[in-house]
Amino acid sequence: MRSPREARETKRPRPTDEPGTDDARPTVTTPPGSADKRLAGAPGSGPDPQPAAASPWRQPKAVWAVAFACVISFMGIGLVDPILPALSSQLDATPSQVTLLFTSYLVVTAVAMLVTGWISSRLGAKRTLVIGLALIVTFAALAGAGGSIDGIIGFRAGWGLGNALFIATSLAVIVGSASGGFAGAIILYETALGVGIATGPLLGGLLGDISWRGPFFGVAALMLVALVATVVLLPSTPAPERAESLREPLTALRHKPLAITSVTGLLYNWGFFTLLGYAPFLMHLSAIELGWVFFGWGLLVAVFAVFGAPALRRRFGTPRTLYGNLVLMAVDLAVIGLFPGEQAVVMCAVIVAGAFIGVNNTLVTTAVMSVAPVPRPVASATYGFVRFIGGGLAPFAAGKLVEHFNPHVPFLLGAVTVAAGAVLLSTAHRALDTADRT
Repeated sequence: MRSPREARETKRPRPTDEPGTDDARPTVTTPPGSADKRLAGAPGSGPDPQPAAASPWRQPKAVWAVAFACVISFMGIGLVDPILPALSSQLDATPSQVTLLFTSYLVVTAVAMLVTGWISSRLGAKRTLVIGLALIVTFAALAGAGGSIDGIIGFRAGWGLGNALFIATSLAVIVGSASGGFAGAIILYETALGVGIATGPLLGGLLGDISWRGPFFGVAALMLVALVATVVLLPSTPAPERAESLREPLTALRHKPLAITSVTGLLYNWGFFTLLGYAPFLMHLSAIELGWVFFGWGLLVAVFAVFGAPALRRRFGTPRTLYGNLVLMAVDLAVIGLFPGEQAVVMCAVIVAGAFIGVNNTLVTTAVMSVAPVPRPVASATYGFVRFIGGGLAPFAAGKLVEHFNPHVPFLLGAVTVAAGAVLLSTAHRALDTADRT
């Protein structure tokens, strides 16, 4: 016989903020601040359980506003590719000086990743997104108005600061607010990344064919639209109850699986941005022609990020898919390294690389969020910091290696680093397999 008190306890409804219940429902709308609170405190030990029927394409307007801003933000990565040779010739800059447009942008992005969680956990996601977008608009416009390569490099650094605030927070907002579950949110985020990377070079080529200033002003205008959409459509998000410390992204590297996947990202991004930063100089094409080449590359990034990666993961599992993908990416870079003077070979290798980059982006991002025993915003900041260091240093190193040796060296080095990433990732095989099963 139960006492009246026990009976009342049995009938008492389960609290809605109990761990696991909030992510288990395919809720379309998210109360203001709930995404911040959940993401700031919930450990990212694995994908959240979701109904199989939930679609990643049915989202509230706020999520679509952030996703649109992501598209424009990711345009900035490949936007300058088609105008690199034009900048070199018109501003009397060496290729290694021009590649600093990538280095200043990505290294500042990497370092700023360490403080994005600290800022967001005090200001709230919306304010952080708005500040990041405003910085991108400002510095993209200043880069377009610049008159020297040193000035543009400096403005790209400011652009990178805004990009860091935006990228880390946007991923957290989409994962926390999107319907369709954790995997659906990642697909939506990677779709935005793929569309942005695909259209960025084409837009850069079209506008760069008119003037090298065009791509910078184009991004500033589009980001201003994204800024307005975010202000209007994203609900206010007060600062979460748990404030993140500045040390968390670095101390998170004590967790072996997170450290291994992050360093794998660094090695892979070294090869990725060697291709992105220096391959345009090998093809000897106009801005619009380079735009079309990198549009084909970006199209494969988008298709394989959204469709190829999930299919390969279901068939082979995350670790085996990534081992094969990284090895094939290394082979692709080695082909460019062996035949840097063959225009058709370089063009085909650049376009094909998009497939490997798309698969890697989706699966490594998902793996990092799944294996990390820390809150997901912390995991995102840690991974972003480590991988963007590799992406930022690689283009400048490629330019210097060509100046001191020849075009073979940077791409063969990139092939070695990407292959080393596959070897390193194999040491986290058990953690990746466990994340797949859960």
